[in-house]
Amino acid sequence: MKRRIQCAVRLMGLALGGLTACQPVQAPVPTTAPTTEPTAGRRLFAPDPRPQYPVPYRRVTAEQIAQTLEHLRQRLDGPIGGVADARPTETTAPVGMSPSLATVSYPWGVVYSGMLAAADATGDKAFADFDAKRFQTMADELAKVDPDAPGNKTGSLRRLLNPRSLDDCGAIGASFVQARQENVGPDMKPVIDRFADYISNGQFRLKDGTLARKNPFPDSIWGDDMYMSVSFLSQMGALTGDQKYFDDACQQVIGIGSRLWIPSTELFTHAENAGNPDDHPRYFWGRANGWCMVAMADLLQVLPEDHPQRATVLKMFRAEAQGLASVQSGWGLWHQMLDRPDSYLESSCTAMFTFAIARGVNRGWLDASAYGPVAMAGWNGLSSRISDDGHITGTCIGTSYADDYIYYYARPATDDLHGYGATLLAGSEMIRLLKNDRFKIEISDRTPCVFTIRK
Repeated sequence: MKRRIQCAVRLMGLALGGLTACQPVQAPVPTTAPTTEPTAGRRLFAPDPRPQYPVPYRRVTAEQIAQTLEHLRQRLDGPIGGVADARPTETTAPVGMSPSLATVSYPWGVVYSGMLAAADATGDKAFADFDAKRFQTMADELAKVDPDAPGNKTGSLRRLLNPRSLDDCGAIGASFVQARQENVGPDMKPVIDRFADYISNGQFRLKDGTLARKNPFPDSIWGDDMYMSVSFLSQMGALTGDQKYFDDACQQVIGIGSRLWIPSTELFTHAENAGNPDDHPRYFWGRANGWCMVAMADLLQVLPEDHPQRATVLKMFRAEAQGLASVQSGWGLWHQMLDRPDSYLESSCTAMFTFAIARGVNRGWLDASAYGPVAMAGWNGLSSRISDDGHITGTCIGTSYADDYIYYYARPATDDLHGYGATLLAGSEMIRLLKNDRFKIEISDRTPCVFTIRK
């Protein structure tokens, strides 16, 4: 009889082991086998083990995010050259050049917009002062030169005096316009007007008016350019009230989207050779999709409700949000190649998606119950990449248009400037989300994140 009981206990132990092996996290091995005879006050099975999350699974506070943003500000306010950039010569100031003029590039333009967003979300003037100080140095240097002099078409002031691409003027121009609206720093109107003229009249376009590049193919459409044009045009529409800027911004979203949007994936391919659009591979690079999402979020923020193209832009924004939610990883971050889980988890696109989705929830463009948890997971994943001294790891360096996966997979992921502006934007919008009285947010290590609308 005793031998039969021992055998039964062994078999039950094997059965329980098989059950726990099917769970996502391996349960601890029990030190004693559970009894075969339940009695009052005793459990047949051990309590469920606590989930082992790869990143914090919690409701972060607005104060915690504000502290993280302050760490980023302090980090960027340090010596020039401490953060990597796609263009190393822009992160260190040449002899005789003001350090602030080393920060005239599109990644810095996103940082400036992020600082303004952080100032608004936190109420801390130090973020706006970050921009004001650098813009004042730029204005002081510009005041010393003749903008039409041939010698000023090159060198440290060249982008401010003679933009030659959307990268030169779109992102930093958007921050100049926003700063002017908010009375931060000097009035950069002469530079703003120069940028507006270039984007409207100087940049190469296809016959239908869609902005394009002549590299690497004569008619190249880049997803990146949705942000490099639309965010500036959106801000110009808000600043001037001129309908033409809103019309052009919508035209770029629709024109670029009609070529790069892949309905079956609900994602944008990185780029296209418009000269051969029907025979082209597709590469769903994370940051290209991030540029598109941020551009549409910026446009929808200021586009008049009665604009004839608003519904089209909003439909595309919602469709991509759905596609992105479907490929978010179990770490809350997104992959370098969105549809390729074997590519690395990347920080800058995660920040961009978190920002855009959080804004969509805040503004009512996206359903809070469906997308609030996506934004929360995005921030929790992203925050695991940020150190206490303001370093962000895992950001892809500057990346060109390519037609092979080896190139995209091998792009180094490091402490790169492309991650900072996007993270400032994401944190600022998450602060607004957490302070939004419309939502009740519940989350614990045993229960899922739930957003409900307060009645």
